[in-house]
Amino acid sequence: MKLHKTHILDTLREGGSVASRLEQFEPRQAQLDLMKLIIRCFNEDAIGAAEAGTGVGKSFAYLLPALYFAAETRERVVISTATITLQQQLFGKDIPLVQAATGVKLKAVLVKGRGNYLCLRRLEDAMHEPELAGSDEHTAINRIASWAQNSKSGGKDELSFTPAEQVWSQVCSDSELCMGKRCPHLHHCFIQLLRKEAAAARIVVVNHHLLFADLAARREGAGYEAAVVLPPYARVIIDEAHTIEGAATSFFSKEFSKLGIMRHIGRLYRKRKIMRTGLLPRLCSLLPDGDISLNTFVTALDGIRKAASELDKPALELCGFEGTFRFSPNRNNNGAHAALFPLFNTLSKKLLAFTAKVRKCIELLPEETDDDSSVWEIMVILRRFENIAGICAAFTGYQERHSEVMWIERRGSSTDAWAAFTQSPVDLAESLKGSLFSPHKTIICVSATLAVSGSFNYWACRTGAGLIADRPFLTGCFPSPFPYSSAVLLAAPNNAPLPDDPDYQDFVNHSVGELAAIAGGSALILFTSYQSLQSAWLAAHPALQSLGIRCLKQGDDDRTRLLQTFLADTHSVLFATDSFWEGVDAPGDTLRLVILCRLPFRTPNDPVFEARREAVEQNGGNPFMELSLPEAVMKFKQGFGRLMRRSSDRGVVAVLDARLIKKQYGVHFLQSLPETKTSFTSLSGILRDMEDFLY
Repeated sequence: MKLHKTHILDTLREGGSVASRLEQFEPRQAQLDLMKLIIRCFNEDAIGAAEAGTGVGKSFAYLLPALYFAAETRERVVISTATITLQQQLFGKDIPLVQAATGVKLKAVLVKGRGNYLCLRRLEDAMHEPELAGSDEHTAINRIASWAQNSKSGGKDELSFTPAEQVWSQVCSDSELCMGKRCPHLHHCFIQLLRKEAAAARIVVVNHHLLFADLAARREGAGYEAAVVLPPYARVIIDEAHTIEGAATSFFSKEFSKLGIMRHIGRLYRKRKIMRTGLLPRLCSLLPDGDISLNTFVTALDGIRKAASELDKPALELCGFEGTFRFSPNRNNNGAHAALFPLFNTLSKKLLAFTAKVRKCIELLPEETDDDSSVWEIMVILRRFENIAGICAAFTGYQERHSEVMWIERRGSSTDAWAAFTQSPVDLAESLKGSLFSPHKTIICVSATLAVSGSFNYWACRTGAGLIADRPFLTGCFPSPFPYSSAVLLAAPNNAPLPDDPDYQDFVNHSVGELAAIAGGSALILFTSYQSLQSAWLAAHPALQSLGIRCLKQGDDDRTRLLQTFLADTHSVLFATDSFWEGVDAPGDTLRLVILCRLPFRTPNDPVFEARREAVEQNGGNPFMELSLPEAVMKFKQGFGRLMRRSSDRGVVAVLDARLIKKQYGVHFLQSLPETKTSFTSLSGILRDMEDFLY
């Protein structure tokens, strides 16, 4: 069945059924061209990659073909996004609008990860925890229980209050803890209800993490015909597709920390005064020699606790000033071997000895205890302990594991830090090819940043999209309709020191204050390191404050609240790092100036990126040109894209890194941007040009 192109395109032409429902609609040829590509992908069972600039209207460009295709073929289409904000906009606003305009009635459902939904069995268990009686935790759990009686979805976002993470983690759904058909609450289960809804839907909106959870389970043996995490599907649209390598890396990584081990231990056993509670005392109450077994288990847990603490201390020391340490086959790690390997082995042995001991006791239990929720949860923690032992083994055998990288990261605060031990895949292209691009008939990937100088090679090679030889691979760049050439001034001072110059940070400290003062605030100042941010904030803050410009900085508040404060005050300045390079939507006078202090090359101490660079080099490639540069260009485009969010927006993007205009590779950054006015002169000249441009 082929989609009828003209009919679908007409909905977004002047006077079309969808166009007429959109406020301030303007015909956009780029949107129609993007829709043509997406229709082709559906009709030709193709893989598609599309870069759609800000303002193209990509969500309508893929929703309309998806809706018509699902209606005409009865096939299911999964739409995956990177952010909850976009998920909610698609499901709550865009899909209903398109359905109402076209008259195409299809069931659509929004599916979030299990951790967002309440588990009634775990809630019941938590309410009967004796040690929680009268505590704030118990009060919060009672409030959740009261809400659950009338909740339709059991979704956390329905709650009228935000429970503490430690409270919600005790009552939320967890795939490993799910008792399935043995659960006493099966017929009222929110997850079962959600699965029925998803099975009946033709449009399923998810996030990338959930999509990868489903793909991983299918590739590991669940197959592509049955319901797994999601109902079966053959057509996928991935929005914000520039993030899929990072999302997949996060999903396929394994990690543990002392903090996590302590939480598991606390779930198994806690003692307050003479009261002994937790899962193990409940298990031992089912055993004939319960007290003896419990004492043995407690001694074993003390040993695990001690081993985890003894491993944590030298691991933190290895992380040093950089905050990370990688076990690299290309570096002499003898000191790390001596410091950590015996401790990895000790922790692993203690974890495995404990799990063997508990499993032996569980085998002695009578059959009627098979459905006991305490036993079920203990088994889950035992599997997690065994996984941790497996990660310990991976660390000590890192020299033989060429497709993975083992690394340690310091987390927490300076006064309360702990080490996280992570095992990550080096290359995901083959995994994504095998799980995503090969098995599905249509895969459409869209983003504002997928191409480098008009080429999709970098993204396609990294994600495996370009490894499919027997399928059409359709690509296209669809430029923003916004008037960049008249509305944006791109500035870069030619007298700026290069970033490796000792005077560079002083130049940044001085420049950001002067630039933000000329703009009267309304500035987003983006850094690649928190240390540089802190230095610039301290230098610029007094002068800007004296001008009535409020200086906000990342780390002073929760990201969402910080952004809301910035958006509410049109004269404020926000100093921010990594996570603010994308996803900030500040139209109008809220944002007249974006300062990119440095070209966003990944820092050399990033362990996964370092391993990927080495892999490119070992294959005879150029890691700078094939990996570092294209990744930095894509991130740079994200930062640049913060300025223009509406066609009426106007402002300046200032880049304080002279490599943009002094290094040969700077042309790759410039070629990836829309045409703008430019000012590549001294800082004083830029300040004059900026004043003329803005006022």
